[in-house]
Amino acid sequence: MKIPAVKGTRDFYPPQMAVRNFIVEGWKAASRRSGFEEYDGPIFEYLSMYQMKSGEEIVEQLFSLTDRGGRQLAIRPEMTPTLARMVNQQIHTLPRPIKWFSVPRLCRAERPQKGRLREFFQWNLDIVGAEDVLADAEVIFCAVDYLRSTGLTAQDIVVRLSSRRLLAALLKEAGASEEQLAAIYGVLDKKAKVPAEAFEAMLQGAVPSDQTRGRILQIMNSQSLDELEPKTSEGKDAMEELRRLFSLLNLMGIGDYAQFDIGVVRGLAYYTGVVYEIYDRGALLRAICGGGRYDNLLKDFGGPAVSATGMGMGDCVLEILLREKGLLKDENLPTRRLDYYVVFAAEQWASEVVRLAAQIRLAGWACDFSYKGGNLGKQLKQADQSGAERAVILGEEFNAGKLIVKEMKSGRQEEVSTDEFLASLKRV
Repeated sequence: MKIPAVKGTRDFYPPQMAVRNFIVEGWKAASRRSGFEEYDGPIFEYLSMYQMKSGEEIVEQLFSLTDRGGRQLAIRPEMTPTLARMVNQQIHTLPRPIKWFSVPRLCRAERPQKGRLREFFQWNLDIVGAEDVLADAEVIFCAVDYLRSTGLTAQDIVVRLSSRRLLAALLKEAGASEEQLAAIYGVLDKKAKVPAEAFEAMLQGAVPSDQTRGRILQIMNSQSLDELEPKTSEGKDAMEELRRLFSLLNLMGIGDYAQFDIGVVRGLAYYTGVVYEIYDRGALLRAICGGGRYDNLLKDFGGPAVSATGMGMGDCVLEILLREKGLLKDENLPTRRLDYYVVFAAEQWASEVVRLAAQIRLAGWACDFSYKGGNLGKQLKQADQSGAERAVILGEEFNAGKLIVKEMKSGRQEEVSTDEFLASLKRV
């Protein structure tokens, strides 16, 4: 009986692993360019941690379990609660601002579909301890910097920006109560994901008043910041904060990637300020990335009131988009990278191949060789298929203490003494 992989998960054979490494290595390089440090946490946490502040959508998608001690646990569906817990544990010793990134494996028990699996990898960027909207701009810049490095342009992707703080002020002015806000956010976040009739029914359930509901729909139909006129000081402050964010993104050279979209709400319950999602321009795929400010989360998890902002980018939608744009081709991603491949012309040098390959590896270079040997032509073909940059050939000249080094791409080769070759392996 053959046992298949669980639905919604992936097997990473070497070609698929090469794609994953390409994406993850790019994420890490972009993070370090912007001064972020890498961290990680456990793959499971206490169930109550997610039930506290992640929002109903995440809680409904948890893989939960009871351990032998009767403790209720859950496999992590997101990383931000773990970040909050870890920062709270050492909040008084960590220098601020805290700029951390991670690439965790996450699991959500949901229906697998295009760009959304039950197990996936996600790039997380967070800045803790910086109140200014400049921190939000930094996170957005780093995300766009990575996407630009893959070849995606402002014609390919867009950062849709809004503000929970601004929206809250406008909703209250429209007649919504503080108690209704969380439910309204949950409904508005689904506006583009469900049929119009279903959305209207959901909104009516959250906002019984026809007048208030009408005002909310008017707000949500706004196409630009200039169409919104908040009356309260809170709303005006939030408006100015958003305008400054756009100004900073222009200053950073990525303003053409960003646009205002009042419809960006984000489903997670803990967002408090700027929120955003990154999409392909045609909006044919799910969001590539999403994030925002969560100034209350550390306090809600038992720590002090510390400002924080961050984002998450999953690998599934990203891979689809890169392939559709012709920016990710399997043949351009080697499954291994070899500096040398050692071959031999006769069986009498088979043991010397093992010795030489080991010496090359101990010097810090990637090297392989054929276990079975065979004729020289066959071994050189294997060297070429392996993607090695050079082949080291042991032939008749080896008896005189010499060997041949062949450049695989150009075909150029030269005879050098074995001692000279080994000396050349020492890195400068």
